Amino acid sequence: MRIEAAELRILELPLKFRFETSFGVQTKRTILLLRLFGEGLEGLGEGVMERLPLYREETVEGARYLLEEAFLPRLLGQDLPNPEALAEALRPFRGNPMAKAVLEMAFYDLFAKGLGKPLWQVLGGVRTRVEVGVSLGIQPTVEDTLRVVEKHLQEGYRRIKLKIKPGWDYEVLKAVRQAFPEATLTADANSAYRMADLPRLERLDELGLDYIEQPLGYDDLLDHARLQARLKTPICLDESLTSAEKARKAIELKAGLVFNVKPARLGGHGESLKVHALAEAAGIPLWMGGMLEAGVGRAHNLHLATLRGFTKPGDVSSASRYWEEDIVEEALEAEEGLMPVPEGPGIGVTLKLPFVERVTLWRRYVSAS
Repeated sequence: MRIEAAELRILELPLKFRFETSFGVQTKRTILLLRLFGEGLEGLGEGVMERLPLYREETVEGARYLLEEAFLPRLLGQDLPNPEALAEALRPFRGNPMAKAVLEMAFYDLFAKGLGKPLWQVLGGVRTRVEVGVSLGIQPTVEDTLRVVEKHLQEGYRRIKLKIKPGWDYEVLKAVRQAFPEATLTADANSAYRMADLPRLERLDELGLDYIEQPLGYDDLLDHARLQARLKTPICLDESLTSAEKARKAIELKAGLVFNVKPARLGGHGESLKVHALAEAAGIPLWMGGMLEAGVGRAHNLHLATLRGFTKPGDVSSASRYWEEDIVEEALEAEEGLMPVPEGPGIGVTLKLPFVERVTLWRRYVSAS
């Protein structure tokens, strides 16, 4: 597959609701969108980095610069036999997995379209619908939390994840557990705690959580291993897992008993496949994470989540929860807690170009010639 041209855009989409986590509040999403062209086909990739380095170190502008000035010039005009060859071409550039993922995932879409196959088949998936849960931000009150949890359980979501932080954890989780004793309930701290908070975290053991996600430092494994040894509740790692090598070390340290896989955080589908293999061999369940993706990123996540090791409901809930209008033509909507995987070659979605034009803040087209 020869990469002949590319188009980079920065988009801005307003969220339908205020989304609060331990590190801040979001009311809109800035999205780096890549269109990759080759042999009459188009591959799509979506960046999940933010304007500021609040989740991981990477930012929208940093990724844009790398793609425009380093990654794309290295690959335009090249004839690549497979996505592994693309990953090898990017190997000299250290780190920056989110920026690399934009390009790698767009090429996976292009490659699968060249084969005339849906991406899930190329990746080795085993299902055409994905079990999904929902991620709920910090609400103004406990009563508001109970209302929003009830609403999403009635909609059929198969797992409720609540964002927590010191001072907003035990009491709200206890209230939800008491109101919905049968619900699959998890908590996501986004690195808001330290080992000094051990008594606070140990108290969560009594609530029957399926797991506690990333309680400690965003780049930590050792303290997570120490914490897991003290908790009955499984720890799920998210921000800490940026590569298969980090996943291997997490397994050896017993730093977490569940893994959240986000292909964009790991550098793309190729690295995600390696994490999947390691986790399966170690008996660690996986689930598909989310980063408030629009339709392109959501479609990529759905295809990867069809692999056998994804045994827990993921964060790929209905696009209409987030956006009044999505950037793709196809409706990505869950039904009774199951999300159909888009049909057709590649990721199975097409850009709604008139809308994309309206929400574009910046655009650049580059070609091999």
